[in-house]
Amino acid sequence: MKRSAEDELVPEETKKQKPTVEVTPAVVGDRDPISTEHYSPVQHIRLAYEPPLPTLFEGDKIALANYDEKPAPMPEDNKESIQKLFPNTVDLAVVTLKQNQFEYQPGKALRVAIVFSGGQAAGGHNVVCGLYRYLKARCIDSQLLGFIGGPIGIVKGRYIEITEQHVKAFKNMGGFHMIDSGRDKIQTAEQFASSAAVCDKLKLDGLVIVGGDDSNTNAAVLAEYFKKEKCHTRVISAPKTIDGDLKNYWIEVSFGFDSATKVFAGLIGNVMSDAASAKKYYHFIRLMGREASHISLECALQTHPNCLILGEEVAAKKHTLKGVTNILSDIIVERARLGKNYGVFLIPEGLIEFIPELKLLLSEMNEALAKEPGTSHSDMLEKLTPSAKAIFEYLPTKIRKEMMMDRDPHGNVQVSKIETEKLLITTVTGELRRRAADGKYAGSFAAINHFFGYEGRSCEPSPFDSNYCYTLGHTIGSLIELEKTGLVAVVKNLTSPDPKQWQPCGIPVSSMLHIERRKGHEVPVIKKALVDLHGKPFFEYKKLRRSWVTEDKYSNPGGLQYEGTASSLINLTVQLEQSK
Repeated sequence: MKRSAEDELVPEETKKQKPTVEVTPAVVGDRDPISTEHYSPVQHIRLAYEPPLPTLFEGDKIALANYDEKPAPMPEDNKESIQKLFPNTVDLAVVTLKQNQFEYQPGKALRVAIVFSGGQAAGGHNVVCGLYRYLKARCIDSQLLGFIGGPIGIVKGRYIEITEQHVKAFKNMGGFHMIDSGRDKIQTAEQFASSAAVCDKLKLDGLVIVGGDDSNTNAAVLAEYFKKEKCHTRVISAPKTIDGDLKNYWIEVSFGFDSATKVFAGLIGNVMSDAASAKKYYHFIRLMGREASHISLECALQTHPNCLILGEEVAAKKHTLKGVTNILSDIIVERARLGKNYGVFLIPEGLIEFIPELKLLLSEMNEALAKEPGTSHSDMLEKLTPSAKAIFEYLPTKIRKEMMMDRDPHGNVQVSKIETEKLLITTVTGELRRRAADGKYAGSFAAINHFFGYEGRSCEPSPFDSNYCYTLGHTIGSLIELEKTGLVAVVKNLTSPDPKQWQPCGIPVSSMLHIERRKGHEVPVIKKALVDLHGKPFFEYKKLRRSWVTEDKYSNPGGLQYEGTASSLINLTVQLEQSK
């Protein structure tokens, strides 16, 4: 039987009869999830912090929000394909929540479940706590469940009931360990059917998926599937990723970005102070951010390194590996002439995918491994084109081995495991030796490599992320009570220092989708936002970077601040992007 366009989202035809499923109340791991006896003094102070909210969510009695609706613009790319894939949810409207001016009326009891999907980002627990507070404020009999271990928890029906004790233990805390997370995706016919059956059996009014671009896409697919199968559960998502690449006209910033960049900037500032003190090391610092360089750019704006190799600029200027090596080597030579044999370089995690010849190599490797997983090193050489093969053989043995590691959940090379900073140290060392032999360099070069990533993913959230996520939780609750589905909860006007002025909204995920090639197949995904080389953050960096090459204008923002004037500052990227 020929499949319809919308069925292409589900790999096989689902059976007409819904599967029999088990739902299992569980606890997280083998520990008491609500004990706070071991918390530090700072954590206890943060537990006592009550995040401020937009006016429509203030008070013990929260009224059901009024709202405006307007059509969402269709994506410019692949419009017809998206319409065919999402016939039931493609025409959803943008929902802007407003204060309800009528007399307060309590809501009905709702059953909602939430799940964390993908890597951690500071603030996730406040999405849960904000949603819990909203549901209980509207009706004390409402229940909030948490699926355990990511999306696979939905499929298997493993959950806990989130209680007041959980909220008291996890509000304003980092990590995702209230319910844990996972990188599984709901993608087979059986998984879709099981997810719908679990939601039916639990009598869920709403399912909340907290995740990045792929997880929000998965939420859109689930919303489409549930509506097609007449499943009662509405699906709402929240924008999470420290990488900062889940943003567009509607989403000003994903949560976690502010906290992570502040942690990384503090660490970089410490390294800079050490570099300026010892005056004998070049520090090559690789920063998390697989496909976009937002983290590296933000940290550069905060700390003023001697050089930032921005992935998007490398791609735009078609810099080769040798070209990047020469940029760094030129700076080292120039500083040596001033008697400075030290410095700090920032390198985005995903740089290797922006360098044209390495991007070609990775593309061919991904395609080969999608067709034949487990391909050996020698077999891979036979599958590459001559130009890609030459690049592969040129790379240091350690880098080649890292590129051959197991794929990520999307079937791609795990870029985070490729030590690009060590690759550049190797190529720069070789280039400086050549220049020294030619009499063009007389300095000394000793390099130290760093990778800052996991240090910032699960930190205690910044005041901004604490407030933002608490508002997101309330926004999600409103959208579910208003019986909306297929929307991502967003908050506008985030640069306002007063959260009362923030604007909660719900935006159709389908309006953000385009078609991308994954594992050898064309699939709908939310387009990642790369650094805009015509945008204000890059323009600000471009204006200042030349002076940072030779002058040590290092700036140490210090550790993440929770009180005082500095605690109210938000990241420079959002400030610049949202400035009028």
